[in-house]
Amino acid sequence: MTFEQLGLAPTLLKALSDSGYTEPTPIQAMAIPEILAGHDLMASAQTGTGKTAAFMLPSLNRLCKPSVLRSRGPRILVLTPTRELATQVAEAARTYGKYLRLSVMSLLGGMSYYKQNQILAKPVDIMVATPGRLIDQMARGRIDFTRLEVMVLDEADRMLDMGFIDDVRRIAAATPETRQTLLFSATLDGQTGVLANQLLKKPKLIQATAVTERHENIEQQLFYSDDYAHKNRLLQHFLSATELRQAVVFTATKRDADDLAGKLKSEGFSAAALHGDMNQSMRNRTLLNLRRGVLKVLVATDVAARGIDVQNISHVINFDLPRDTENYVHRIGRTGRAGASGMAISFVSVKDQDLVRRIERYIGQRIKTHVVPGMEPRRQLVRQSKPEGRTRHQAGVARQGDRPGFKRNERRPAVARSAVQGRSQKTGVTVTTG
Repeated sequence: MTFEQLGLAPTLLKALSDSGYTEPTPIQAMAIPEILAGHDLMASAQTGTGKTAAFMLPSLNRLCKPSVLRSRGPRILVLTPTRELATQVAEAARTYGKYLRLSVMSLLGGMSYYKQNQILAKPVDIMVATPGRLIDQMARGRIDFTRLEVMVLDEADRMLDMGFIDDVRRIAAATPETRQTLLFSATLDGQTGVLANQLLKKPKLIQATAVTERHENIEQQLFYSDDYAHKNRLLQHFLSATELRQAVVFTATKRDADDLAGKLKSEGFSAAALHGDMNQSMRNRTLLNLRRGVLKVLVATDVAARGIDVQNISHVINFDLPRDTENYVHRIGRTGRAGASGMAISFVSVKDQDLVRRIERYIGQRIKTHVVPGMEPRRQLVRQSKPEGRTRHQAGVARQGDRPGFKRNERRPAVARSAVQGRSQKTGVTVTTG
């Protein structure tokens, strides 16, 4: 299938051609016709599947015709959980709508109210917002939804996880009942399903990906480290590799991100930090430098696990593993974009054994352990599958007894752990009527 067959306006097709788009992804091929037909939509789609274009292109198609209503308010509203994702969506709207005379604005926390108020004083066609700042501006009487035609909830599951469910309901209640509502989420169960039932009218359902992606184009590797200094040596080794183009390095805390970025800069790397305590202008500048290739290394907290789409990122390095297994999937998804190959490297310690096991169970595959010659950990860990018919304790004792230097009855701490066997998981696309 081609984009021409989807029924999009010629101006949009020209913009897509300029951007190098040749054919739609599965989520785009299935979602765009349903949205153009005017249906509400529930779509299960992970980041990196082309979901932004899946809802933005048919929404822009509406704007090819002028609104019959007079208002300064937006015709399209997109709600996102994070500022980074909102910025990315707004940029996509400008890219796809470059041949349309449109006003696109981002309404985000951390931005100057003065500048936002100046923009809101003029007509806006597309508004991309985080729920908190939008609610704030609604309370100040600066938002008019009279001519709103489409409301998009992007990464709805993440918004609900962040506690925005009441804000989303309040925003939806202020919009016209005639609106078209599009909900995109990694999962459609739990609170997400409840919210969808409340806000959508006879929606079409599209499941474009499995809940956990295999990321088959991303090579995943584990490297055991003894301490912080060992992690630093490993990090310098990989950042100095000739095959690394750009990298995102994830840390556990904002302070760690600042400290590590400062350390890397002092060592001659082009590096910068990205986290929630930075003001919006600094965050935008950092991401712009990353996209332009000025930055080689971005050191970030999980605020960057979603919403960063930079094609040249060849490596993701988990300096610290995420506590949330789902965030591991979103982190490594920053590389291997648009079908390219990527490398995901994780530094782990002995205390991370249970976390590694949970991640492997979640992604349905085992992550292979590697070592860098000359940087081996002092304590070599043995990762084996649990033998059938034995308890975990018995398996650990048996393995200890079989190793040279161990007596079978000697009481020593077990160093082996169970690893989840990789299990295959098919992905597919189905469309049903809700």
